Amino acid sequence: MMKKIGIGLLGLGTVGLGTYKVLKQQEAEMINKLGVELEVKKVLVRNIQKAAAKVEDASILTNDWNDILKDDSIEIVIELMGGLEPARTYIVEALKAGKHVVTANKDLVAVDGKELLDLAGEHHCDFLFEAAVAGGIPIIRPLKQCLAGNHLTEVMGIVNGTTNFILTKMTQEGMEFSDALALATELGYAEADPTADIEGLDAGRKVAILSSIAFNSRVVFDDVYTEGITKITAKDIHYAKNMDLTIKLLGVARLKEDGIESYVCPMLIPNDHPLASVNDSYNAVFVHGDAVEDAMFFGRGAGEMPTASAVVGDVFDIARNIQYNCCGRISCTCYKELPIKKMEDTVNKFFMRMKVDDKCGVFSTLASAFALNSVSIEQIIQRQSKNGIAEIVVITEPVVEGNFKKAVELLEAQETTREVSSIMRVYSK
Repeated sequence: MMKKIGIGLLGLGTVGLGTYKVLKQQEAEMINKLGVELEVKKVLVRNIQKAAAKVEDASILTNDWNDILKDDSIEIVIELMGGLEPARTYIVEALKAGKHVVTANKDLVAVDGKELLDLAGEHHCDFLFEAAVAGGIPIIRPLKQCLAGNHLTEVMGIVNGTTNFILTKMTQEGMEFSDALALATELGYAEADPTADIEGLDAGRKVAILSSIAFNSRVVFDDVYTEGITKITAKDIHYAKNMDLTIKLLGVARLKEDGIESYVCPMLIPNDHPLASVNDSYNAVFVHGDAVEDAMFFGRGAGEMPTASAVVGDVFDIARNIQYNCCGRISCTCYKELPIKKMEDTVNKFFMRMKVDDKCGVFSTLASAFALNSVSIEQIIQRQSKNGIAEIVVITEPVVEGNFKKAVELLEAQETTREVSSIMRVYSK
């Protein structure tokens, strides 16, 4: 008789409903793909009456977690509720009960991933979270398995679709930030409260996860420097275009001799870089390793069905593991304890736009402030002055961030400086 594996689904929101749909769509092929049947036995929801219209059989709906926890026929729990609690409690109880867990909860994995992976290992369970980073793009499994033969030194990319959509509209249609955000909200790309996206927090959680896996050393969300896109203007976009650069919100994780760099910030990248052409809500992750050299993973970074694709892929993996009694093969891979570098110690090129009095000696003041702090200039542009005020744009050579900040502070203190309008990093290898 064909083995049947029971599934408990926690949450029937956007991704939860997508996961339910994909599992239903795959029913006819599961036996051939897996050698077992998968059955959604229970779905935990807040409002059973509201959720009843979304499923074929309303009897699978429950608002009691114990209906899933204490059902021995349910071997896999899919957590798609989001947030830290009660999701964390449910996952911990499921693992302790010997149930395997799949989650898309980046908030939780970025904070408590190691503890949950260790707990899964103790109970010979799988804890998989492919959907926690970059939606439908496979990246967690490639880093842990396909690229495991590499010493990885960089994982970077566009890992938030909302901000990429906004920046695409600003770049292609000349929109200001507020107008592009309003459009993203209208089309459903941005939440009613978009703070986590536009301030870089969502991307920061993903970078913490990617850093930990890529470099085999624990990086939590609080270790990741985050900076959003709210200060970017159409004028910044205009200057970037004129210099053959594109502005993207990038998540960057680098392994250096003196530690790990993990940060999220808007950066200017050359137009010939593959990430420059990743537009709208698409995501892409760029990986560099000593054996594979460069590899890029591209696709839909969010949404009902793309994220559900990653969730169901994890479920299928666990089903195969159950079949061959080999669960818990890959648990926490953070066997190193590498230092996390402070942002002020990282090295980047910088773009700076400032307004100054249009008078003799301004350039020498700028050059002096930079020279005193070991900042070299790669490119400088001055536009025609208006009302005695000139706008200057500078791109530096690679410089220690702490030194650059000291130079900016010195410039801001000068009588001839009206304002430092914009500062962004410029991506360079």
